[in-house]
Amino acid sequence: MQRLTGWKLLLLAMIVTAMVYSPGLSGSWLFDDYPNIVDNKSVQPADVSLASLVGAALSSPASDFKRPLASLSFATNYLASGLDPFWMKLTNLFIHLLNGLLVFLLARALLQADMTLKPAMQADSLLADSEHETPESRRAGVIAALIAASWLLLPINLTSVLYVVQRMESMLVAHRSFASFLLCVTSITLPTALGLTAKETAVMLPLYALLIEWVLFNFRTSPSGARDWRVIGLFLVVFVIPMALGTIWVLPGLLQPSAWATRDFTLGTRLLSEARIVADYVAWTLLPTSHALSFYHDDFQTSTGLLTPWTTLASMLFLAVLAASVLWLRLSRPLASIGIALFLGCHLLTGTVLPLELIYEHRNYFASFGLLLAIIPSLIPRRGLPISETKSQQLMRLTGSTLLIGLMLWWMLTTGTTAYAWGDSLRLARELATRAPNSPRAQYELGRTYIIYSRYDPGSPFTKLAYAPLERAASLPKSSILPQQALIFMNSRMHLPLKSMWWDSMIAKLESYKSGVQDESSLSALAECARAQDCDLPKNRMKDAFVAALSHPAPSARLLSIYGGYAWNVLGDRELGLRMTEAAVAESSNEPVYRESLTRMYISQGQIDQARQQISQLRQRNVMGRLDGVIESLEIQVKKTPATVN
Repeated sequence: MQRLTGWKLLLLAMIVTAMVYSPGLSGSWLFDDYPNIVDNKSVQPADVSLASLVGAALSSPASDFKRPLASLSFATNYLASGLDPFWMKLTNLFIHLLNGLLVFLLARALLQADMTLKPAMQADSLLADSEHETPESRRAGVIAALIAASWLLLPINLTSVLYVVQRMESMLVAHRSFASFLLCVTSITLPTALGLTAKETAVMLPLYALLIEWVLFNFRTSPSGARDWRVIGLFLVVFVIPMALGTIWVLPGLLQPSAWATRDFTLGTRLLSEARIVADYVAWTLLPTSHALSFYHDDFQTSTGLLTPWTTLASMLFLAVLAASVLWLRLSRPLASIGIALFLGCHLLTGTVLPLELIYEHRNYFASFGLLLAIIPSLIPRRGLPISETKSQQLMRLTGSTLLIGLMLWWMLTTGTTAYAWGDSLRLARELATRAPNSPRAQYELGRTYIIYSRYDPGSPFTKLAYAPLERAASLPKSSILPQQALIFMNSRMHLPLKSMWWDSMIAKLESYKSGVQDESSLSALAECARAQDCDLPKNRMKDAFVAALSHPAPSARLLSIYGGYAWNVLGDRELGLRMTEAAVAESSNEPVYRESLTRMYISQGQIDQARQQISQLRQRNVMGRLDGVIESLEIQVKKTPATVN
């Protein structure tokens, strides 16, 4: 029974975690759930045919790499339970619990490996029983279970569970085996390749393995053995060389101003800001508050200099101390060294030079494990023989245990109250707007939720409530055109007057910066509403908005396609619609949806030769039959349409 102590604690932690998260399972979709799942018809297949599954796998708009494993999991959920967020969230919770098991196994393996490299303490040898596991081995299981329990309950990991689309993050599972060189090769390369199908951050797995190998084993097969040059060569091949080549490939593009055109920060200000953000992540992980974990962080003020604000330099010094501690603690406290190294390593990709959004809490899903590995073993010092343990040692042990219990209770309480808020869309919108009053996204989401609850009824009390947060969001710095679009959309659907200031503000924003994904989605929603004749939108204003968005260099294929569809279906300008759609295909030649639209336009115009050329191009991109239905439909239309003689 003693042998199962760690497993019992883990099972208890899983039960508690399920109970803590259960109120949040009844919540609705949020933010990026819509483009990736709700509005992505490809992850809502009608059958389980190979073509449907391949189409689902390659449908993600979140990345050029498509993240097929994550998209397939969404499609599987849809086939099993439809478009119900409850089952999607429940699946995420199951993955989270499974990851908790893996965290336990990883932590226990590291703790036991650390023990084998140290001489056993005299008290432990005296207490050891040859027929049962040693006290040190049992202690490793208990500490590993406490690390896993803490990780499962950390508030900063909540968005990886209840935010459905962040299944992409939670599906990344770290694995490392030291049994043999062949296992070493396999355990680094295969999980990395598999993880890349869920999210690109899986590319960091070789770095994590390298850090563990360096700190804990020093590339040796035994404490007194020689370095294994095969392992060193392996990391050279799977990490150092690819990292160098990747840097050479990516860096020139990052130095171009166009890479940052859709951001309100530059490469320099991003690096300065990320120092503060990564330092904040430490506090948000270990001592979280509701206002810190506000989900929306678009109100963050970027750093413009070392002392603007002064916390920039302070954060850089703090991170430098953390980095130095990896070296300082490597020999005396290797697990603390590994934990800090893993935390810092996790942010090398998302917290440095790539032009990603600055802050996301879910980026700490694995990084938080590193902090727990560094701290929790220190809070549970080894128990000596009762006869030899001093009062100071007893006090230290009591203090550490009390602190850990207090932290775990705080994490559980914070996660539980936040999960409760996530259980209802209106309750969540109000909670997040309160946590981040200066966040344009939080205020917009509150207004949008009021619109949903209003059911587009002008007499609904929710209709009146929607205006204040939307107009506040529109006036806040760094806001997109989402709030203006929502106001225009709402009033148009309800046949209420549209304020000129909403149009003027939206068009001015589109002129001032290159459109991002949110801006394109806003224009798409207005265009679709007009096409469906649900919104009576002034055509001259819509044209002005599109012209403003397209005034910047290298407009995206999506924006070109949206305007092409609007010109074709609403303005009745076939020439403009065709020209824009052709430009979209030229900009993104491998995206079949643009080519499909262009083909239908050609068929409508009787340009059959051009249509057949596009169908031929679609056949070349018909991976595993995913476009069979589209191609068949287009071919039927071609056969029914007489060619126009030019």
